Amino acid sequence: MTKKTNSERRKHPRLPILHGILEPVEIEFFIENKSPNASQPAILSDLSAGGMRLIAFLEPPHTKEINMILKLDKTQIPVKGKIAWIKQKGEVYMIGIAFTEISKENQNKINAMANDYLDCDMRISFKLPDACVETCKAHILCNKPQKCEEYFNK
Repeated sequence: MTKKTNSERRKHPRLPILHGILEPVEIEFFIENKSPNASQPAILSDLSAGGMRLIAFLEPPHTKEINMILKLDKTQIPVKGKIAWIKQKGEVYMIGIAFTEISKENQNKINAMANDYLDCDMRISFKLPDACVETCKAHILCNKPQKCEEYFNK
């Protein structure tokens, strides 16, 4: 009998935001037959072109659709999504959101940021010079020690 291996299910590379920077976002929830819409602050902890993980300190409303605008590097990215999972520990909620509507252009931007971030990690792991470069599309969201070294060595 052959054993089934666990393979990566994600379709898009993931951009971690928890490298010392937490990105605050405002979530707007559309609740059926209820007006006005509910909104609450959250912290973006990772992002991909297919979804994101948020940290919130208020329980998210039970809703099917989430509408939000991500603000990254002076770029506003409107997305719609659905809650894929919620994990609660005390008063903290970890929320997984799967995007249901995001433009192809914004998917490409997020993928480029995640790929540059992963490329940087690879260069750092091989101890290559110039691991952190200003042309990196994730540069604005990154505060790896290598980025700080590059800044202070100029």
